[in-house]
Amino acid sequence: MNYENLLRGHGLKVTPQRLGILSLMDQKGHINVDDLYLQIKEKFASISLATMYKNINAMMASSVITEVKIPKQKSRFEIAKESHGHLLCQECGEFSDIEFDIGKIVSDISTKSNYQLFETSLVLSGICPLCQHSSASPVSFLPVAHIHT
Repeated sequence: MNYENLLRGHGLKVTPQRLGILSLMDQKGHINVDDLYLQIKEKFASISLATMYKNINAMMASSVITEVKIPKQKSRFEIAKESHGHLLCQECGEFSDIEFDIGKIVSDISTKSNYQLFETSLVLSGICPLCQHSSASPVSFLPVAHIHT
């Protein structure tokens, strides 16, 4: 991915800090602000938390990155991409993308609620296949979906 073109294409100035933030997000897929700050400081020792937040906010405002709000956890950030949902394992903490056509769900909810929806974020939590197989006893839970608009 060409981060310079991504930033310029969204009308943002290309800076080493922004390139570093995007590189980390691309490597990690999803990263919370604490981990991002610890890792970006390894590359840019003089970067302040305020500067990092300023860059994150500018990139969010320009739709370069998005914030994924996770119930009972810190938000994670990712490089913006096509509409998708997220899967969260309650055992190991794995957090991954799941691609599907969210358009029908949004359309149905918009019709039923009469809301004009601008943003969607879907996080489904459960237990991943690896944890299901490694668990000594079967886990029973009710699936809960949080749809944030």
